[in-house]
Amino acid sequence: MKNRKAFSRRSFISHSIRAGAWASLLSARSVFGTRDISMTAREGKLSASRLRSLSLRELSEKKVHHAGGRFWNPFTPHEGRNIWRLLYWKLFSKNKFKSFYPEERVRPVRVDWRAVRKHAGCSVTFLKHACVMIKDIDKYLLVDPVFDGLFWIKDFTPLEFGIKEMPQPDHVLLTHGHFDHMDTDSLSVLKNNIHVITPLGYGGVFKDLEIKNRTQLDWFDSYRDERLQIMLLPCNHWTMRNPLVGPNRSLWGSFLIKCKSGINIYIAGDTAYFDRFKELGEVTPIDLAIFNLGAYEPRWFMARSHVNPEETARAFSELNARHLLIVHWGTFRLGDEPVHFPPRDIALEMKKRGLLDHLIHLDHGRTLHYDGSGNPSII
Repeated sequence: MKNRKAFSRRSFISHSIRAGAWASLLSARSVFGTRDISMTAREGKLSASRLRSLSLRELSEKKVHHAGGRFWNPFTPHEGRNIWRLLYWKLFSKNKFKSFYPEERVRPVRVDWRAVRKHAGCSVTFLKHACVMIKDIDKYLLVDPVFDGLFWIKDFTPLEFGIKEMPQPDHVLLTHGHFDHMDTDSLSVLKNNIHVITPLGYGGVFKDLEIKNRTQLDWFDSYRDERLQIMLLPCNHWTMRNPLVGPNRSLWGSFLIKCKSGINIYIAGDTAYFDRFKELGEVTPIDLAIFNLGAYEPRWFMARSHVNPEETARAFSELNARHLLIVHWGTFRLGDEPVHFPPRDIALEMKKRGLLDHLIHLDHGRTLHYDGSGNPSII
């Protein structure tokens, strides 16, 4: 079911710009630039050894990730990727997964919103791609909404309900600016007085959308709504919306949600593996860690942006969270792996580590409910 507003001239222009940016969606440099932004940012700052000695809080307090009009990622090697690697991947590299593509199925998404509204405590509903709806007693939080397709990429999980049937969110959380996470078409069908929480930047996006009720967070900043607390945390990623101006004009991050129902939820967002998950887990005990697991093959190209199943299981173990839920799978094939592989692959990795009991599988459209004692069940 299409949930977008009418396609106007302005929408056409916007789509044209976005289509131009798609070629570099998975490339960590501007198409038109070759100098590594992170190397430029590091000059005059801290040595690599000094960076490793800083805690995440110290690193954030020193604004090490700020780079004079841009941001940079202190958790990754300073050799960026470029458009030629992207073209080599798409045109010349061998795809070992093609024989499995006929197994992929379109699975329309239906949600029992009445049951979601009826539940009094905390719940998490998996919609599509990385989009989840969190209900915390009487508050609704929508994360990285994408309601329809993405450019010309096949949508394997079309929504079979109208957005008006969904509870209107009190807060919309956006992890970063890549088009499969900050989708202006999806945001435009929500009420323009919604409260949007983002990392620093993205002013132009929301000016165009005429959304003014917005909170911008730096790493370790928090927003509070009564007893609900939403904190932005560091992660190992990057962002870009316009290849003409290059990457990292705005910030990216993960979210830690301390629900007033007593459940603590970690939203990893897009992230590559890095050696700071233990620190993140020490911020507060985590009941549910939601990891984006998808677009992880081939590793030579994807490892700098997205965790694979082995890394997800490792990161979850280091977080010391109670349960793991994966999203970012099943909707768009953004990597080489088929859309239905991530749940199977993460189950195998969790079993290897003796952690299978901690894995919660949630199909699109299904809801994870927590009871008054903090025990989860699926409806």
